[in-house]
Amino acid sequence: MPEKLFSTSDRSQIIAAIKAAEMKTSGEIQVHIENHCAEDVMDRAAEVFEVLKMHKTKERNAVLFYLAVEDHKFAILGDRGINAVVPANFWEEIKNEMLAHFKKGEFTKGLSLGIEMSGKALQAHFPYERKGDINELPDEISFG
Repeated sequence: MPEKLFSTSDRSQIIAAIKAAEMKTSGEIQVHIENHCAEDVMDRAAEVFEVLKMHKTKERNAVLFYLAVEDHKFAILGDRGINAVVPANFWEEIKNEMLAHFKKGEFTKGLSLGIEMSGKALQAHFPYERKGDINELPDEISFG
């Protein structure tokens, strides 16, 4: 079960990273973890993105962190609103930072760092506006 990779404390730390990032932006960040990904990791991430209804945010500025832990695959998928304003290699840079930690077994640290880096980009392009801004997607980690 993918839930076993992350302790209760780890999950709390990841959720805290999501909440901290989202406090400064109207963007949304979600994490989905499952054991296996039998297909292309980006295709699977796109499926999960749709199942989680992440494409329904007002500004199309949601970001999904997808991990298939036993297959050692992960992807970061941003919606078209955020992809339109970040550099082409933006997600690769974050993935490389995360991978450096993953290789050392620091999954929570790597994931939290990726969330923080994404949050900064979201903040720059989609600043938090207190008036009328709502949390459009849950901050909890989803498991497949």
